[in-house]
This record gives sequence, structure tokens and C-alpha cells, in this order.
Amino acid sequence: MIRGREVRLVGDKGEQLGVMPLYQAREVAEKAGLDLVEVAPTAVPPVCRLMDYGKFKYMQTKKEREARKGQKVVLLREIRLRPKIGEHDFDAKSRVAHKLLEDGDKVKVTIMFRGRENTHPELGIKLIQKMAQSLSGVSTVEREPIREGARLHAILAPLPSVKPAKPREESKEETGELENAKT
Repeated sequence: MIRGREVRLVGDKGEQLGVMPLYQAREVAEKAGLDLVEVAPTAVPPVCRLMDYGKFKYMQTKKEREARKGQKVVLLREIRLRPKIGEHDFDAKSRVAHKLLEDGDKVKVTIMFRGRENTHPELGIKLIQKMAQSLSGVSTVEREPIREGARLHAILAPLPSVKPAKPREESKEETGELENAKT
């Protein structure tokens, strides 16, 4: 698939092998038992490299897997409430939201209105504020309450995790153990 008549050839260790006709570059690759891969098709002349293409693809996918391992996928989880929710039920929903936020997920708090409850959206706003207040130690309000039809939504995001500082260990000099060991 290499289109140029002449190519600049780079060896498998990165050394420059010079500009040569394409057929000659293919012969060099065949003698070395490597593949001829075009790495810069827009250059004049195009740059080709000698490499084991299968090994290159394998190492590339291995690096991508390793990079994905370190990533944390943040999910948006939803907690649904009604304006007339009981205190105990609210506390249970709050505990579930607390656990989700500690796990690093965002929480969408949804207040669902039915019938005449639609005429009192301030009850839903107070409920969302109460939820945000109860979760203030582990979350911040990412999106303020928004009304969409018969529902009221707000999104709470987890706080950036702060690792607790390790208690400083006292050195032997400070405790006097070093002096006792000398005598």
C-alpha cells in the first residue's frame, strides 16, 4: 500500500538507512525478517520503518489496556423522592446517596410530583436542599434544581477525595530510645 517510488528507510532500532527505491526497501525488510511500515506518508520522500508489525500492534493494545486500568468511570446514579416522603424513608435514601457518592459516582436527585403536588414546587426545592445539606460532607451541588415537567432534578457530585495524612512517626532520637541503646 506504499505509493512512493522512493522511501526514506528507518531501521528497527531507529537508525537512518537512507533514501532508496521502494523495491530495495522491501528487499531489506525481507532479509531482516521484518515488515515495512509507512509511518509518514505525507513527507517527501515518504518515511518507512522496519518493524515487527504484529508485535507493535500487541504492545500498542497492551499500553491502551494499561491506560484504561487507571481510569475511573464516573456513573450518574439517580435517587427518586416524592414531596411527601417520610423522615425515615428520606434518611434511608440519604444513606444510599452517601454510599454512591463515597464510591465516586454522581447522584441525580429527582423529586416526582403528581396531581396537585405540581402546584407546590417549593416543597421539592426544600427537599433537594435538605438532601444536599445532609450530604454536604461528601458532595457538592453540581447542577442546581431544574424543573422538567412533573419532575425536579439536581445533580450532586462527589468531593475530590483527600487522603488522610499519615500520623508522623517519632524518630528514635525524639523518644530517647537512641540514647538508651548506646548505654
